[in-house]
Amino acid sequence: MAEPGAQDIASAIAEWRQEAETHEAAGRLEEAEKLLARILAAAPDDLPALQQAALLSHKRKRPAEAAERLERAVGLAPEHAICRRNLCELYRLQGRLDAALIHGWRAVELAPDDAGAHYNLGVLHYDRLEIEAAIRHERRALALDPTLTAAHFELAEALLLSGRFAEGWQEYEYRFDMPNVPRLLPADRREPLWDGRPLPAGRLLLIGDQGFGDTIQFCRYIPDVAKRCPNLLVAASAEMRPLILQQPGVSQCVERWENLPECDAYCPLSGLPRLFRTDLDNIPAPVPYLRADPAKTQQWRGRLDALVPKGYRRIAITWAGRPAHGNDFNRSMPLARLDALARLPETALVSLQKGPAQAEIGRYFGPAPLLNLGAEIADFSDTMAILASVDRLVAVDTSVAHLAGAMGRPASILLPYAPDWRWLMKRSDTPWYPAVTLCRQIAPGDWDSAVAAMLRTLDRRSA
Repeated sequence: MAEPGAQDIASAIAEWRQEAETHEAAGRLEEAEKLLARILAAAPDDLPALQQAALLSHKRKRPAEAAERLERAVGLAPEHAICRRNLCELYRLQGRLDAALIHGWRAVELAPDDAGAHYNLGVLHYDRLEIEAAIRHERRALALDPTLTAAHFELAEALLLSGRFAEGWQEYEYRFDMPNVPRLLPADRREPLWDGRPLPAGRLLLIGDQGFGDTIQFCRYIPDVAKRCPNLLVAASAEMRPLILQQPGVSQCVERWENLPECDAYCPLSGLPRLFRTDLDNIPAPVPYLRADPAKTQQWRGRLDALVPKGYRRIAITWAGRPAHGNDFNRSMPLARLDALARLPETALVSLQKGPAQAEIGRYFGPAPLLNLGAEIADFSDTMAILASVDRLVAVDTSVAHLAGAMGRPASILLPYAPDWRWLMKRSDTPWYPAVTLCRQIAPGDWDSAVAAMLRTLDRRSA
C-alpha cells in the first residue's frame, strides 16, 4: 500500500495535469508550462506529462525541446504506440523524414488498428514522395475510421498529385469537414450545393473558398459556368475582385455576405473541377484568362525603363509565401538561395516580395541590380502590370506564380520535393499553365537543385 505522501503527490499530479490541459486549451501556454514543469520536477518519468509537455513545446515553437521531451517518453516506454506516432509527426514537421519513418512504422507495428498512426504515416510518405505508400496508409486509416476527414483530404492530395483526378476530386470534397475549417456559408443562408445542372432562370453563387492562388487557378472555369447559369454572382475577397471581374459572365462580385441577394444554389470555386469532371486531358486552359491593365502596364514599364540598365534582362522574383500558410516552411526559401540567379550577366532582379521576407533584401549583396518594388505594389493589378513588363518570373509556389501562369507570362516555379498536388509528379511542365516551367527539388529541402533546374531553363541572353 502506498505511503500517504505518495498518494498526495499522485493526487496533486493528476490535479496539475488537468489544470494544465485547461490552460492549454484556453491558449494560456505559459501557465500550462509552469504546471507541467512542476509535475516533471516531482515525477521526471511521468509519461502523460512528458507527452503533454512535448505538445506544448511544439505549440510554443520550441522544436528541439519538443523532440527532447518525446524522445525521453519513447525511451521510457518504447512499446508505447502513441508516443511513437507523435514522435513520427514531430520529426516530419522538422524535416527529419528518415527518423520519422522509423517511429511511424513502429507505431503501426505496435498498434495496427490505430487509424491515427496510419494517417500520420501516410502524410509522412507523401512528404517523402512515396505516393503509393501514402495512398495505402490513408485508405487503411479510413477503413479503420471512416469519419477521419483529415485522412480523406490527405488521400485526395495523394490521388491528385499522381494524376488520378476522378477519385481525387471526390475525396477533395471532405476538405470542408475537417476540424477547425469554417463554414462555407453563413448560418442564416440556406442555398443548396449546385450539382452542375443548368440554371437558365436561376441565380448561382460561386465562392472563392481557398487562398489567392487557388482562386486564380479555378476562376478559369467561370466562363463555362456562365454558359449553364447566366445569372452568376461571385463572393470573393477585395483583392480578387479585379481578377474575377475579368471573367466573362460574372454579373456581380461581392465581398460581404450582407450585400449578397438570395441565390438558387452555390458552389465553391474549388469544387468546379469535380463538377466539370476534369482530368489531365481536358483541363480548361484558355491562357491568358487574366490580363494586365494597359495604362498601369505603360506606367510600370516606364518606371522599369528608367531603373534597369539598357539591354539588361528583367527577372521578377518572389521567394516566400505567407508565413501563416500551413505549408510555408516547405514552400518558401531564403533570398540568399537565389545567389546563382543574381550572378547571371546583364540581368536585373525585380523583387515583387511582400511581407516579412521583404526584409531580407537589406542583406542582399549580389552583383545583379535588385529593385525592391514590394512597398509600391498596392494590389494584384500592379503585380500583373509588372509581370507584363519583365522578361520572366522566378518564384516559389505562391499566388504570384499562379498570376503569371494565368497571364501566360514566362515563369519558373521553384517547387519543394513534395509539392502541392496541382503540380503533379516528375513534370517540368503543367497543364494548368502552359507558359510555366516547374523546377523541382531532387531531395527534401534541397533548394540548390531547384535553382539549378531553373537556371537551365534560362537562355543566357533572353528568357
